[in-house]
Amino acid sequence: MSDPVSSIPNLGPASEAAFARAGIHTAADLRAMGADEAYRRLLLSGTAPHFIGYYVLVMGLQGRPWNDCKGDEKVALRKRFDAIKSSMIGTKEKGRSDLEAALQFFGVVERR
Repeated sequence: MSDPVSSIPNLGPASEAAFARAGIHTAADLRAMGADEAYRRLLLSGTAPHFIGYYVLVMGLQGRPWNDCKGDEKVALRKRFDAIKSSMIGTKEKGRSDLEAALQFFGVVERR
C-alpha cells in the first residue's frame, strides 16, 4: 500500500482529508503532480485559497519545515500562489454556480 498524504512533512489528517476530496489519495500521487497542480485541484474541490496552506504544501514536498522559506524564495512562492488563484477565476471553486462564475468572468461580481 502506498504512503498516505499525511506521511509528507507538514501535512496532517486535515490535509489528507482535503486532498482526498480533491481525488489525491497517496503521497506518491501528490509528489508526482507537484505542489501547483495539487493545490489547483484542492481549489477545484472547494478548498478556500490560503497562502499558508500552499506554502506548507510546497515546503512539505521539499522535506522542509513549513516555516523554512524566507525572503526572495517566499516572494516567488507568493507569485506562484497568486497565479494559481488567478487561473481559477471563472471556475466553480468554492461551489460557485455556472451563473456566478460567468458573472465573475464578466466583472459583474467582485473577483476574490
